[in-house]
Amino acid sequence: MSRYPGRPGRLALRAGSLAAALGLWQLLTALDVDLWLRFSQFPTVTDVARTFAGRLSGPDYWTDLTDSLTRIVTGFLLAAVLGVATGVLVARSRLAEDVLGPVLEVVRPVPAIALVPVAILLFPSNEQGIVFITCTAAFFPVLVSTRHAVRALSPVWEEATRTMGGGRRWILGAVVLPGALPGIFGGLSVGIGVSWICVISAEMISGQYGVGYRTWQDYTIVDYPGVFVGMVTIGLLGWLTSTAVELAGRRLTRWLPRTSYVPGAGSAPGPAAPASAASASPAPEAVEPEEARREHLV
Repeated sequence: MSRYPGRPGRLALRAGSLAAALGLWQLLTALDVDLWLRFSQFPTVTDVARTFAGRLSGPDYWTDLTDSLTRIVTGFLLAAVLGVATGVLVARSRLAEDVLGPVLEVVRPVPAIALVPVAILLFPSNEQGIVFITCTAAFFPVLVSTRHAVRALSPVWEEATRTMGGGRRWILGAVVLPGALPGIFGGLSVGIGVSWICVISAEMISGQYGVGYRTWQDYTIVDYPGVFVGMVTIGLLGWLTSTAVELAGRRLTRWLPRTSYVPGAGSAPGPAAPASAASASPAPEAVEPEEARREHLV
C-alpha cells in the first residue's frame, strides 16, 4: 500500500517543481532557443537574480513596495467592508435588490481598469484614484459571493433562531454572517487577486512610484531583467496576500466540518474488501454523522 508523502515530502516536491521550472528557464534562455517561442529575447535567471539583488540594496525598491502594498490593503479593506455589507443587504432585502440590483449589474461587467479616466476626473490625486480602482476591482467578487452565500443559507436556521426569541440583529450576527463566511472568503480570495491585477495596471497608467510604475519604466528603457524583477515581485506579493486571506478564512471558519481528505494523510486505495463485508449494510450510527454533516454544510 503506497502512501502520499507527508508534509516534508510535499514541501520538497513543491521546491523541486519550482527549481525545475527555473532550470528550464535558464537552459532555454542560455542556449538562445528559438523554435516557435523566442527565448533568445528573454533574460536568463542569473541576469534577473543579479538585477534583483541590486534592487534590494537600493531605497527605490522598498519605496515602490510600500506604496503598492498601501494601495492594495486600503482598497481591498474598503472593498471587503462595502462588498459584504451590500451583498447581505441585497440578499435579504427586496427593496435593496430592486433599487441597487440594476445599477450594480450594469456597472459590474465594466473592467475596473477602464475606470481610470473616471478616477482621474473624480479624484484630485492619482493616489486616491488608484485606491478607487483597486476597491472597485475587489468589490464585485466580494459582493456576488456574499449575495449567493447568504441566499444559499437554510431557512431552518433562521426559523429556529426566531423560535428561541432572536431578533434581526441576533439573526444577522449569529446565523447569517457565520453561515455565509465560507462563501464570503471565497469572494475575498478572488478579490485580492483581481485587486493586484488592477492596481499594477493603474500604476502603469497614472501612478507615481509603485511596483507597476517601476515595471513599466523598466520596459520603456528596455531593461528586461528589471521587468522580470517587477513580475517576480508582483507574484510574490500576490501569493503572500492571498495566503493571508486564506489563513484568516480558515481561522474564522474552524468551527465548520472539514472534508475527509487531509493533505499528507491520504493513502492509496487498498485491496478490495470481501464480498460479505461489501454487501453488508452500514450501521445507523455510521450513517447519522455523515447525514448531519451534509445538512450542516447546506
